Amino acid sequence: MEPRISLITLGVSDLERSVAFYRDGLELPTDGIIGQEFEHGAVAFFPLAGGLRLALWAQADLAFDTGLQAAPVSPTGFALAHNVRERGEVDAVMAAAGRAGASVVKPAQDTFYGGYAGYFQDPDGHLWEVAWNPAMLPG
Repeated sequence: MEPRISLITLGVSDLERSVAFYRDGLELPTDGIIGQEFEHGAVAFFPLAGGLRLALWAQADLAFDTGLQAAPVSPTGFALAHNVRERGEVDAVMAAAGRAGASVVKPAQDTFYGGYAGYFQDPDGHLWEVAWNPAMLPG
């Protein structure tokens, strides 16, 4: 297997609400919900840097496709990270997330590694870190 991730899919309880959060609140580009003509096929894609895409798919449809039982999100099971180029961007992204309906878990603060970061949860509880790390700036 090549060391590559092409798509990160988040199972969400309300697809329209989640699309609004990421599209309108965080201003991520999307063509909106597609695949509604297929049973269990409605999904929204958001292009990210480096060719990566974020997908939002109803958790019930993801459970159906995998054959697994739908279960509550564990916010500490994994975290998505959004690194920014400047310290002040952390506060701007955290504020936008809060206005969009995110729950701020940890307000932005100085980190042990010399950076600045905070955490929020999207409407389904998925955990996001927003960080400025001077040793790991995005390209």
